[in-house]
Amino acid sequence: MIDWDDVRYFLAVARGGSVRAAAGTLGVNHATVLRRIAQLEERLGAHMFEKLPSGYRLTVAGEEVLELAIQMEASSHQLETRVFGRDQSVRGRLRVTLTPILATHLLIPDFADFARLHPDIEMDVLSSGELANLTNREADVAIRVVYDRKTLPLNLHGLKGPELFGGVYMSRDRLAAWRAGAPDPIRWIVISTHGVPEWATTGDVRTTGVPFRTTDAAAEIAAVRHGLGITTLPCFVGDADPLLVRVPGTELHMYGTLWLLTQGETRKTKRVQLFTEFVSRRLAAYVPLLAGLSPAHA
Repeated sequence: MIDWDDVRYFLAVARGGSVRAAAGTLGVNHATVLRRIAQLEERLGAHMFEKLPSGYRLTVAGEEVLELAIQMEASSHQLETRVFGRDQSVRGRLRVTLTPILATHLLIPDFADFARLHPDIEMDVLSSGELANLTNREADVAIRVVYDRKTLPLNLHGLKGPELFGGVYMSRDRLAAWRAGAPDPIRWIVISTHGVPEWATTGDVRTTGVPFRTTDAAAEIAAVRHGLGITTLPCFVGDADPLLVRVPGTELHMYGTLWLLTQGETRKTKRVQLFTEFVSRRLAAYVPLLAGLSPAHA
């Protein structure tokens, strides 16, 4: 009989292209991966991989096994979600995925309130720009900004939240210096992977310097606070920051709609239901802030 754990290791190597990559993904050492692959090859009586200088390549037998292994993985995930969906306990683990900026600038205080209300729920907040796969049980709840509802996978259950708007911001001190005629160039501050959005304009303040690029939102926000130039930010970040102000002459832009997403049987669990209902109520209270309707420091 084939051991499912051996198949998991096979899939990790097939997807990662190397034993090292598979070990990193699975959180084990190099030798464990090799041992598991050897066990699978012994049971099947065939070599699964050909070792090349560039990594591991599937053999013909390995290609045939890959298709069946993916089917086994899907069945395993389906079994897990069905069992999980019948768990109505308010104890246990709850994994929530969302972007770092939503976590740090908006929802962490609410997550803390939820954790205090339900101390037996073990929360994992997966704060990352990467989209966790709900179908594969990488997370139980995803909080995402969705521009077009039609792009949501059909197997996900969605609880619609408020619309999210963004604007163009600069530091209050830098704006005052510009109005006073300071000669320093005003730059666009951008996350290097994104660039300046098509909708963004500089309004009354013209940029004159070369762009200043960062790799993440935290550095972007720090740069604009220190007066390096202007940048685009969600209204819940820019309007709530006393050091920042909207650039005169610019307009708001809708990024999309916030959705609370769950999958299949998972959404039927008590702790997932409690969490989504709790966060949905908190998001409803944030509507003015998310829409840019109440800039506290305009």
